[in-house]
Amino acid sequence: MKKFFKNYTDWCKFLGRKSNIQLPYLKEEAQQYKLLYIGLYLLIWGEAANIRFMPECLCYIFHHMAYELHSLLVGAVSMETGERIMPVYGGGSESFLNNVVFHLYKVIHEEAMKNRNGTTDHSSWRNYDDLNEFFWSEDCFQIGWPMRLEHDFFCIDPSSDSKTKKPRQSVRTDEDKKSPNEDEEMEDIPDEGHKVREGKWLGKTNFVEIRSFWQIFRSFDRMWSFLILCLQAMIIMASHDLESPLEVFDATVLEDVMSIFITSAALKLIRAILDIVFTWKARNTIDSYKIRRNVLKVLVPMIWTITLPIYYINHRGKYTCYSTQSQSWLGEWCYSSYMVAVAFYLMTNAFDMVLFLVPVVGKYIETSNSRICTMLSWWRQPRLYVGRGMQETQLSQFKYTMFWVLLMLSKVIFSYQFECNGGSINFFPTVQIKPLISPTRQIMRIGIKNYDWHELFPKVKSNAGAIAAIWAPIILVYFMDAQIWYSVYCSIFGGVYGILHHLGEIRTLGMLRIRFHSLPDAFSAYLIPHKEKDNKEGISKWFLCLREKAFEKNSIVKFVVVWNQIISSFREEDLISNREMHLMKMPLSSELFSGQIRWPVFLLANKFSTALSIARDFSGKDADLLRKIKRDDYMYLVVTECYDSLKYVLEILVVGDFEQRIISGILDEIEGSIGCSTLLEDLNMSELPALHTKCVELLELLVEGNEEQYCNVVKALQDIFEIVTSDLMLKGCRTLDSLYAHRDGDDSELFTHIEPQLFASARSIHFPLPDSGLIVDKIKRFLLLLTTRDKAMDIPSNLEAQRRISFFATSLFMDMPRAPKVRNMLSFSVLTPHYMEDVKYSSEELHSNKEGVSILFYMQKIFPDEWENFLERVGTENLNASNDEINEEDLRNWASFRGQTLCRTVRGMMYYQKALKLQAFLDMAADDDILQGYDAIGKGNDTLSAQLDALADMKFTHVISCQMFGSHKSSGNPQAQDILDLMIRYPSLRVAYVEEKEKIVSEKEKIVSDRPPTVYSSVLVKAVNGFDQEIYRIKLPGPPNIGEGKPENQNHSIIFTRGEALQAIDMNQDNYMEEAFKMRNILQEFLRERGQRPPTILGMREHIFTGSVSSLAWFMSYQETSFVTIGQRLLANPLRVRFHYGHPDLFERIFHLTRGGVSKASKTVNLSEDVFAGFNTTLRRGNITYHEYMQVGKGRDVGLNQISKFEAKVANGNSEQTLSRDIYRLGRRFDFFRMLSCYFTTIGFYFNSLISVIGIYVFLYGQLYLVLSGLQRALLLEARIQNIKSLETALASQSFIQLGLLTGLPMVIEIGLERGFLNALKDFVLMQLQLAAVFFTFSFGTKSHYYGRTILHGGAKYRPTGRKVVVFHASFTENYRLYSRSHFVKGFELLLLLIVYDLFRRSFQSNMAYVLITYAIWFMSMTWLFAPFLFNPSGFNWGKIVDDWKGWNKWIVQQGGIGIHQDKSWQSWWYDEQDHLRHSGLGSRLIEILLSLRFFIYQYGLVYHLDISRQNKNFIVYVLSWVVIVMIFLLIKVVNLGRKYFSANYHLVFRLFKALIFLGVLATIITLSIICDLSFKDLVVCCLAFLPTGWGLILVAQAVRPKIEGTALWHFTRVFVQAYDYGMGIVLFAPIACLAWLPIISAFQTRFLFNEAFSRRLHIQPILAAKKKKHR
Repeated sequence: MKKFFKNYTDWCKFLGRKSNIQLPYLKEEAQQYKLLYIGLYLLIWGEAANIRFMPECLCYIFHHMAYELHSLLVGAVSMETGERIMPVYGGGSESFLNNVVFHLYKVIHEEAMKNRNGTTDHSSWRNYDDLNEFFWSEDCFQIGWPMRLEHDFFCIDPSSDSKTKKPRQSVRTDEDKKSPNEDEEMEDIPDEGHKVREGKWLGKTNFVEIRSFWQIFRSFDRMWSFLILCLQAMIIMASHDLESPLEVFDATVLEDVMSIFITSAALKLIRAILDIVFTWKARNTIDSYKIRRNVLKVLVPMIWTITLPIYYINHRGKYTCYSTQSQSWLGEWCYSSYMVAVAFYLMTNAFDMVLFLVPVVGKYIETSNSRICTMLSWWRQPRLYVGRGMQETQLSQFKYTMFWVLLMLSKVIFSYQFECNGGSINFFPTVQIKPLISPTRQIMRIGIKNYDWHELFPKVKSNAGAIAAIWAPIILVYFMDAQIWYSVYCSIFGGVYGILHHLGEIRTLGMLRIRFHSLPDAFSAYLIPHKEKDNKEGISKWFLCLREKAFEKNSIVKFVVVWNQIISSFREEDLISNREMHLMKMPLSSELFSGQIRWPVFLLANKFSTALSIARDFSGKDADLLRKIKRDDYMYLVVTECYDSLKYVLEILVVGDFEQRIISGILDEIEGSIGCSTLLEDLNMSELPALHTKCVELLELLVEGNEEQYCNVVKALQDIFEIVTSDLMLKGCRTLDSLYAHRDGDDSELFTHIEPQLFASARSIHFPLPDSGLIVDKIKRFLLLLTTRDKAMDIPSNLEAQRRISFFATSLFMDMPRAPKVRNMLSFSVLTPHYMEDVKYSSEELHSNKEGVSILFYMQKIFPDEWENFLERVGTENLNASNDEINEEDLRNWASFRGQTLCRTVRGMMYYQKALKLQAFLDMAADDDILQGYDAIGKGNDTLSAQLDALADMKFTHVISCQMFGSHKSSGNPQAQDILDLMIRYPSLRVAYVEEKEKIVSEKEKIVSDRPPTVYSSVLVKAVNGFDQEIYRIKLPGPPNIGEGKPENQNHSIIFTRGEALQAIDMNQDNYMEEAFKMRNILQEFLRERGQRPPTILGMREHIFTGSVSSLAWFMSYQETSFVTIGQRLLANPLRVRFHYGHPDLFERIFHLTRGGVSKASKTVNLSEDVFAGFNTTLRRGNITYHEYMQVGKGRDVGLNQISKFEAKVANGNSEQTLSRDIYRLGRRFDFFRMLSCYFTTIGFYFNSLISVIGIYVFLYGQLYLVLSGLQRALLLEARIQNIKSLETALASQSFIQLGLLTGLPMVIEIGLERGFLNALKDFVLMQLQLAAVFFTFSFGTKSHYYGRTILHGGAKYRPTGRKVVVFHASFTENYRLYSRSHFVKGFELLLLLIVYDLFRRSFQSNMAYVLITYAIWFMSMTWLFAPFLFNPSGFNWGKIVDDWKGWNKWIVQQGGIGIHQDKSWQSWWYDEQDHLRHSGLGSRLIEILLSLRFFIYQYGLVYHLDISRQNKNFIVYVLSWVVIVMIFLLIKVVNLGRKYFSANYHLVFRLFKALIFLGVLATIITLSIICDLSFKDLVVCCLAFLPTGWGLILVAQAVRPKIEGTALWHFTRVFVQAYDYGMGIVLFAPIACLAWLPIISAFQTRFLFNEAFSRRLHIQPILAAKKKKHR
C-alpha cells in the first residue's frame, strides 16, 4: 500500500494537501479500505489511455475520487444540502471515459496535432510533460471537480475561441466547497447562462525546448565553466613561466590566476540570462517565486561581474603582506583587496560545498516540505516535483568523485605540460598549452606588413589572425579530449571491475572441463532454494548437519535435471547433434543420492583409452598404478564407472544360472586381486585392448537390438569369456576349476563338452534387452565411454553453444541472490511491442531470389552445422535433400529462428515458462518423482501437471503488443495467421492490439456529438481451439498513437501485464533456456537494497547474435557488446548514471505504472523513447542497477546502409535529448561529478564528435589562412633567420585527434576479459586488416552530421532499417542518396582544402612536414568519400557497375512530383533532403548562411594568387572574380533557356548555339592568356576557387528558400544543384569503375568483407556465385 501510493502521497505533500486516503483504525476494516483504494487507482489507470503518461494528472483524478469513495464508505452528508455525497461522474457505464478521460485526451490529441510530424517548433505546442507538469502547481485545483472545461488548461488555440463560452452545468459537491484541500484554490463556478472570459492558451510549463547549441551550456554550465576557468588558469600560469607548482602561490601569480573568477561571474550571468530567454514562452505557468529568483539570478552575477573587474583593475599589485614567525614554506604571504572580494564571492558556494560533502543533509533539505528547507533550497534550484533527493550514498559519491578527479587531473596535466609531436595521431590527448606560449609571444613581436592578398584589417596588430589560427583548434581539442580520457579510464576501471566480478573465468571448453566439477556446488548455492534455518532451541547440530548433507545430495540430482534440460534445448535449437547431446547429458539415477556423480561423457573423452594405455604398459606395484590413475579424478571415475557398467550389462544380459555363477566367480577373483593389491601379478594387462575391442563389439550389438544378431551376441560373449579366462588371467580361473571339479571324467573332455554350450542355450542370455529407456541410456553411455576419443574434447563444436555454455558456467560463480521457491518468487511479465516487422519468414520469402540469394540458401551456408543438425532432427539423412522432402513449416521455423523475427523472440521468452515449470516441479516433487523425470511425471500425473501450469501462469505472462493485428486480420494479411500460430504453439502467450470499428450514429448525433465516428478499443486475445478468443476489451477515447509509435504501442497494452516486475523486450531479441533458470535470482534483486534505495530498474547484459559473417556485422557486434558490457558496467557502478537504453531491462512495475510508464511518448522530442524512462526514473529517485550474470540475445543491423540509418536515428535522438527538460534537470541537479558522468555518457559523446569534425575544418581553414595570406611563409622565414625552433614546431603541428578511432579501446578490453587478451589482440589486428578504422571513422561522420543538423534545424525522425538478414548489394544511387550531404560533400570539401593547401605551401614547406600534418585528414576525407563502396558487397563487380551507372543516369534526370518516391527521382530526393530547412527558425537559417560564407572567404584567398592578377592586392580583384562567377551563371542560364526552347523542335540550331558559346568561351580564354598572362595554373585555381563558391551560393539559396521559392532564381538553383550532384557522382563513380576492371580488387573486397566467414570455413563463394548467376 505504501509503495503503491508513494507517488500520490509525495504529490500531496509537495502541494501542501492532505491525502484523501483515510483508513479506519480497525485492522480488518483497514485492509478492506486498502483494497478499495488500490482497486480505484487501478481502475482509473486502466481506463486512462494516453493519460497514463501523465502520472500527476492521475494523482489529481484519484485525489478527488478517493474523497468520493471515502464519503460513500462512511456515509458522509453534505453540510449544505443535507444529502449524502455521491460521485460527481456516477451513472453510465462509460461515464468516467466520456466525462473525464475523453476531455483530457482531447487536449493531448489536439496539442500533438500542432506538432505536424515534427515540423513545428517545440515551443508552439504542449507535449505530455507540459500537460503533466501543470499538475505540479496548486493552480491545477482551479480545474475543479467536476472539471471546468472552460479552464485555460483545456484551451487549445485561443485564436479559434473568439466567442465567449457557456460553461457546462455542474453540481459542486461538498468537497468542492468545504474540503480543506480545495477551498483556497477553487474558483467559483458561474451559474449556467453566465458568460465567462475567453480561454487563454497556457503555453509551455516550466521548460521550453529551444533549438540551440546554448542548451548544452545551459544544462551543463558547471562543466563548461570549469573547463573555461581551467584553460584560463593554465594560460596565465604558462605566461608566468612557472618552474615549480609552488610558485603559483606568489602574490602576483596568484592574483592573476584568481582573475578567473571574473570569468566565472560573467559565465554565471550568461547562464542566468539564458534561463530567462529560454523560459520566456513558459512565463504564463511560472509562479512569482521563480520569477523573483530568475531576476535575482541575473542581478547578483551582474553585480559581481561589475565589482570584481573594478577591484582587479584598481587594486592589482597593492598587497598587504604578513610574515610567519616560524620557518614555514609559506614564508611571507600577501593579499590584495581583489583577493578579499574573491573570498566573499566564493563564500556563496560554501553552502553548496557542505551539501556535497554531506549528501544526506542535501537530500533531506531537497525532499522536505518545511518552510526552512524550502527557503534554503530556493536559491540553489527552482522547486520542482522531480529532481529532488537524487543524492547517492557517501561511498558511491566517493567512488565516482575519485574517478573524475583522476580523469580531470590527467587531462589538465597533459593539456598543460606535454607537447604534441607534429602531425601524429597519438593515443593520448595532447593539447599544447605551455609549449605554445613562447611561439605566441614571438608571433606577436614579429611585424608583418606585406600580405599576399588585400588585408581587410591592416590596423590589427600582433598578428591576431595567425594566433587565432594556431590556438583555435587547440582550444577545440581541449574541450573534447576529456571524452578520449573517459574511454581510457572506462577501459581501465571497467576491466578491473569485470575481473573482480569473475567475468571471463571460464572462456574455453578446456576451462569448462577443469571447473565442471564445481558447477553442482555453485548451482546449489544460487539456483536451488534453500530451506530456512530452524532457529528453535533443542535441535542438535548433528541433525542440522545431516539435513544439510541430504540437501546437498538432493541438489546434485536437481543440477543433473536442469543440466540435461539445457542440453535438450540446445538440441531443439539444432546447435548440437544427437551424438553431441548424448555426450553432454548426465545420467539420472538413484546413485546420485549417494553422492556418486556420473559426469557427462564429453568431460571424460579419451580418459578410458588413456587409462588403458597406462595399465597396459605399466610395470610396478598396484598402489603406484592406482596413484597414477587417481591423479586425474575424471580418469579414475571413468575406470570405475566402466567396470560397474560392465558388471551391470552382464547382470541383465546373462540370465543362465550356470553362466551367472561363472561370471560372478570371475568378478570375485578380480575384485579379490584388487583388494590384495595383486592385480598386476594376477592379470596380463597387455590383453586389455583385446578385451576392450570385444566389449565394444558386444555393446554395439546390444544398442542395435536386432534379434537376428543373437548368434553374434553369443559369440561376442564367448570371445570375452575366452580372453578373460585364457589370456587375461595369468594363474587361470579358480572359479572354473572349482565348478568343473564336481563333474566326472577327464578335464579336457569335460571342457570340450561344456564350452560350446556356454551362453549358447536359449535361456542363457536375455536378448534383445528389455525395452527400457534407462537400460538403453546406460548401455549407450557405456559404449560412448569406451569409444569416445580426442574429438569429444571440442564438444560442443558449435561456437554459439560453446559461448552459451561457458557463460552459464561463469555466471554461477558471480554474485547473485539465492533463488526462492517458484511459489515465493516475484511474478513478472514480458512486454514485446510489434508493428510491421517479420513474424516468420513466409515460404515465398524463403525461396525468393530478389536480393540475388534466397534467405534459406543464405541460412544454409551461414549455419552449415545447424542445418545438418536440423536435417538429422527431422529424420532426413541426405544433406543435399531438396526442400520438398522437408516439412515446410519446420523449414520456415528453422530459418525464422535464425533471423530477427518475432517468432524467435517469442520462443526465447517462452523459455521462462518452461524453466518455471521445471523449477516448480523440482520444488514440489519427491526424490522418486525426480528420478522418473519431469516429462514422465507431467504426462502421467494430470493433477501435478495442472498445478505446474497454474503456478507458471501465475508467475509469468508474455504479452505481445501487435499494433496492427486487428487490421491484418480484417485484411487477410498472412502475418495475422502467423501470430495466431504462435499463440497456438504457446498457449500462455497473449496478444494485445488496437481494434478500430466504425460507430453507427444517427444524423442528429453526428451534429450534436463531438465524439469520433470510429470506436477504438484495446483488446487482449488468446488462442482457443485454433482461433483467437477475446479475453479483455477496454474502450479508448480515440486513436492511441498520438506521439512516438513504440511507447504508445507499449502504453495501450501495459494494462494487460501482471506481476511485480515488467521486462521490456524488443522484437529483435532472443532468450536462452539456461538463462531463464536465473530469472528467480535476478528478480530477487528488487528486494536487495543497494545504497539508499532498492532498485527500480535492473539492467542485464546482451549478446549480439548478428555478428555472423559480414565484417561490418562483426564490427557492429563488438561495438554494441562493449557498450552493453563494459560501458554499462561503469555507468551503473561507480558512475551511477546508467539509464534505460531499450535493452532487456526489468522494471519495478508498481513504481513505473504510478510514475508514467516504461517510456515517454512526446512526438519528436522523445524519439529515443527508452532512455527517457531511465531519465524519469532517476529524476523520481529511482535506482538503476546492472547485473552481468544474466544475458539475452540482441540483433543488430548487418549492412552499412542499415547501420548508418540506425546511427542517424540515435544521433537524432541524442539531439532531441539535448533540448529536453530531462537532460537539463539532470545536468543542473546532479552534483558536479555525477553531472560529468551524465554528460560524457549521453549527449557529450555526440557533441564531442561534432567538435572533432569542426576542429578539422578550423584547423584546415586556419592553415589555409596562414598560407594564402602569406603569414606562414613570413613567420617561418623569420623563425629560420632567428633560429626559433619552437615557432617552427608550432606552425607545423597537428592538433586534431580522431575520436572515432579511440572509442574501440573499451571493446578490446572487453574482448580480452571474456576471450583472453591474446585473442583480443588477434581480433584487433584482424579488424584493422578488415578496415575497421575506415568503418569507425565513417560512422563517426554519421553521428556528428545528424547530431549537429538536428540541433540546428530539427528533422529528427524514425528511420526504419529493415533488419534484413541477407547482406545485399546497394546501388550507387542508393548510396549517393544516403551519404551525399552527410559524407560526400564534406569529403570533397576537405579534399579541396588539402589540395589547395598543398599547392600553395610548396615554396616554403617540405613534403614530409605536409604529410605528417595532414595524413589523418586525408584518411578521413577518403574514408567519407569511398567507404560506402568499399563495404558494398559486389561493389567492384563489372556487371553491377554497369547496372548502377544506368540506374544513376535514369535517377538523376527523372522529374519529381507528387507520388514519386525519392529513390525514383533526384528531384524528389532533393526536396526531401532539404526538408528540414523549410521549417527551420530564423536563427538557424542565419547560422547556415554564416557557415556558407567560408566558401567566399576561401575564394577571396585564392583569387589573389592568380597569375592574371599580376600580384595586384586591390579589392577590385575580388570584385572581378564575382563578375566572372556571374558570367558563368549567365552562360549556364542561357544554355538552359536554349535547351528549353530549341532542343525539342530546333535540335540543330541548339547544337550550333552551344558550339558558338563554347567557341566564345575558348576565344575569351585564349585572349586573356595572350593579353593578361592567364596561365593553365590560373584555370586550375579558378576551378578550385569557384566550385566551392557555387556550392556556397546553393547553401545560401536553400537557407532563404521561403523568400525565393516560386521564382526563376529557385528554379535556377535546382538546375545548379542537379549539375553539382551529377558532377560529384561522376567523380565518385570514375575510380570505382576503373578499379572494377581489376579482378584482384573484387577478390580483395570479398576477402575483407567476409574474412570472419573464411576463418569459420563457411561458404561465402556459393552465395556470391548465386548472385552473379542471378545477375546473368
